[in-house]
Amino acid sequence: MRFGFLAVLGLIISAPILMPPAIADETIEPSGLHIDLSYHTLDNGLRVVLAEDDTVPTATVGVYYGVGFRNEPPGQTGFAHLFEHLFFRGSRHTYDEGFHSITGSVGGISNGSTRLDFTNYFSVVPSNALQTLLWAEADRMAYPSLTQASLDQEREVVRNEIFVNVLNQPFGGASWIDLPMAANQNWHNAHNFYGDLSDLDSATVKEATEFFRTYYAPNNAVLVVAGSFDHAETLAYIDTLFTPIPAGEALPEIDVSEPRQEIERRSVLEDELANQPGFVIGYHMPERGSPEYFAMVILDQLLNKGGDGLLRQHMVDETGLAARVGGGINLLGNPFNYDGPILWTVSVMHDDTQPFEEVLAAFDDNIENLRADLISETDLRRARSKFMAGFYAQLDYSTRFGLVDLLASFALFDDDPSRINNIHQGFEQVTPELIRSTALEYLRPGNRTVLQLVPIEADIVATDTSEPVVARSKP
Repeated sequence: MRFGFLAVLGLIISAPILMPPAIADETIEPSGLHIDLSYHTLDNGLRVVLAEDDTVPTATVGVYYGVGFRNEPPGQTGFAHLFEHLFFRGSRHTYDEGFHSITGSVGGISNGSTRLDFTNYFSVVPSNALQTLLWAEADRMAYPSLTQASLDQEREVVRNEIFVNVLNQPFGGASWIDLPMAANQNWHNAHNFYGDLSDLDSATVKEATEFFRTYYAPNNAVLVVAGSFDHAETLAYIDTLFTPIPAGEALPEIDVSEPRQEIERRSVLEDELANQPGFVIGYHMPERGSPEYFAMVILDQLLNKGGDGLLRQHMVDETGLAARVGGGINLLGNPFNYDGPILWTVSVMHDDTQPFEEVLAAFDDNIENLRADLISETDLRRARSKFMAGFYAQLDYSTRFGLVDLLASFALFDDDPSRINNIHQGFEQVTPELIRSTALEYLRPGNRTVLQLVPIEADIVATDTSEPVVARSKP
């Protein structure tokens, strides 16, 4: 992410979806929403989503390119993130750092981020500056400035981010870098997403140019405009600006599938900066959009979210075995904006006087209860209500960033941004029986990876595992 990566990423990891206070049992479940939108595809393949809303006299623009950490080839780890930085370094008709200057000069803000399956650029400006913003987006889509000077500067920025956000943080990246590397078999899902320093150091302008030509073509992008604007005028202007940009060649085909995991995996991450032990656990998720997927989202809500989350209640509030419990689905985003294998992740930090196996056993008790018994209709209704209330809160009409993110993700991955209006239907089909059958299959021990977090001065207690413990020290 260009500006404020640590702060924003920290927010994403700690709360993938903004959640309101706990809702009482008698809460009436929201019945859905209706976002007025239109969906268009330009002659060059660019998908355009327009969602008019005059609540606030601003316009929010998101451009999502279908390239993220998963697309990186071996030898170019971290390149998707590096290119995100380069894309802010001006274009043919703007000067260096021109994009931020343009949005700032009209009282707007802009930023970007790199995720597993996309890189996005998002801005909000007063409505009367929308055309200027669209012009700037079209100019850098067609003519980004890719120079040695900008590459050298942004490479150092990314290197500094790695040290600040990962290497100099206790167990930095354990949940979203180290755990996927231990849990996944396919390199595209299991490499260092932030990037190996040697790969970043060897990046060239030629590689950056090839990356742009491959992935930053209009036929691999979605443009979303949400806010106060004239629909016909804006669509015509977008057509004028973006249609002349040539479509790109077919994207490289990559296989991101993961084999079914049958045996629990364990490994150990040591860290000399840490003063408290813990562990992170990852379970492979069902296919996105399947009935079991919706059930897993509800299971995450039941176990992980809010003060009434079962794991927090039992492990923190009642027994005191853990100091903190948290996690979720897709820690780099939310349960909707990814496309491929993903983990349901739980992180647990505990006092060094508590044996690891004892804390893990307490975690397992909560999981096994859901695998053995049906939850009540009341608990299901409460969890579903809480989740859907948070889903609607995520739309965030002050900036509309949440709304734009969902519209772009559904367009990019499903070719159907209108899914936002019926996503509640998937959750309404979840039953206590589906919750239990999903837990039996996807929360089984053989489907998980346990990464033990050990301060480097602490003794590693040998445990019986199905696979050898592999100790890895952070560089």
